Amino acid sequence: MWKPSQSEPSHATPTPEPPRPAPQVTSPEAPNRIGAPPGDQAIISKGLFVKGEISGTESLYIDGKVEGAINLPGNRVTVGRNGQVGANVTAREVVVLGKVRGNVSATDRVDIRAEGALSGDVAAARISIEDGAFFKGGIDIRKPDAKQGASPLASASTPTLAPAAQETSKPALQ
Repeated sequence: MWKPSQSEPSHATPTPEPPRPAPQVTSPEAPNRIGAPPGDQAIISKGLFVKGEISGTESLYIDGKVEGAINLPGNRVTVGRNGQVGANVTAREVVVLGKVRGNVSATDRVDIRAEGALSGDVAAARISIEDGAFFKGGIDIRKPDAKQGASPLASASTPTLAPAAQETSKPALQ
């Protein structure tokens, strides 16, 4: 087999180096994106103001100001510490670390953290309000979706006790 010597010029084209991913730069002011892979969450940063309707198929982190309506069913909306929202919010999950003024509807849960404030009605399957959080409004706990249709908790009928159980459940008079 013949090999070109070092003195002979090579006419072969060099193979390009594969592209390298850009380094991830994190700063202390970057939003906490636990559970969301990069690119799956849109960000409205501290210096932005949005007025109008926001809808889409990505999760959203709000650290700026938003007025209008936020409609992201099936996704998470997080209002950051600097976030100020004057809108009705519809999403799968809503996390409040800043201020929200408007009604919130979540198919899964609403989480109001200690530094968060929410003024408006909440409709969700689950709600969590940490000590120190501000909440003013009504709460409507909705049953989870029909996925659990076989569960007795999801049935529409009122549970009844057997006659023997009814007698034992009555308080005894003494």
